[in-house]
Amino acid sequence: MGCNLRDLAEAEDTNMEAMRGKRVGVDSFLLAFQFLTTIRDRSPTGDGGPLRANNGKVVAHLMGFLSRASAMLSKGVKPVFIFDGEHPELKREEMDSRRKRREEAEIEWKAALEVGDFPTAQKLAQRCVRYTPEMVDESIEMLQLMGIPAFRAKAEGEAQASVMAAKGQLDAVATQDWDALLYGAPVVIRNFTSDGSKRMGRIIRAQRIELQQILDDNDITKEQLIDLAIMIGTDFHPGIKGIGPKTGLKLIKSLGTLEAVCESKEKEIPNRIDEIREVFKNHPVVEIDETDLIQGDVDIDGLRKFLVDDRQFSEKRFNNAIELLEQAGLVRSGGQTSLFSF
Repeated sequence: MGCNLRDLAEAEDTNMEAMRGKRVGVDSFLLAFQFLTTIRDRSPTGDGGPLRANNGKVVAHLMGFLSRASAMLSKGVKPVFIFDGEHPELKREEMDSRRKRREEAEIEWKAALEVGDFPTAQKLAQRCVRYTPEMVDESIEMLQLMGIPAFRAKAEGEAQASVMAAKGQLDAVATQDWDALLYGAPVVIRNFTSDGSKRMGRIIRAQRIELQQILDDNDITKEQLIDLAIMIGTDFHPGIKGIGPKTGLKLIKSLGTLEAVCESKEKEIPNRIDEIREVFKNHPVVEIDETDLIQGDVDIDGLRKFLVDDRQFSEKRFNNAIELLEQAGLVRSGGQTSLFSF
């Protein structure tokens, strides 16, 4: 989830309607994990894992992407789904830590299943979720059958989207990861696809955060924002003990750089600090041609085969998605059924 910059931002409530006609880059890995942990087997003797078709194929991620993508298109949003590529070497420690926690949870999960403790197993299952390369391929294939641009990033998905947004290829980045601002995304929208849903008894609202507002209101440069984030803690460095957002902001404003802060507070300068800064300033990306970002035609027959024939989606679920697009005027009547490039 990267660095939490909530205390520095003046977030504004927004919604999908406000992004009508806009091209939004979607950080798809975070979204996929949300689907896999919420759309799962909760039957009395279910293992709590992601929902599967009768043929054994996991379909939770596809159900989620079908629903959210259809909703975005129906609101006039032009989504571009971006999936993680290879994580930077600097993130290895963080990824190893996540893998270790998942493996430990899997041991407990299997033990609960062996003794028939299904309530415990179902709780633990959420911590065991894997979004495999095969699932990524399936997600991209389905989205492309819907005519939606979808591809893997060279490295971090939110970074790829942020760089594209900074270049003007995207109007906003939809992600929960605050690090998108460090990568240079001018506009970040959190809770974009969850707007209006309930979580822990409260209504979730989509929020728009602007990079320039953070820089202007806090009177810092983007370079100082990156240094501040490193001090607080990111996926590439755990942060400097004793320094939170508010304290860090005061220090970076008065002293200018992370090195100066460390010297003043007699703290050790983070290892590989220049490499960490470089990850944020010049993140490796895949160059995407403008023509590859245009909403294309939906392949109704191909999508039906992919979902209904091969993965046992109900006709009702399939038709509901298509109906949503038809009601929004996005499906041509007569001839080849397809979506307008809008």
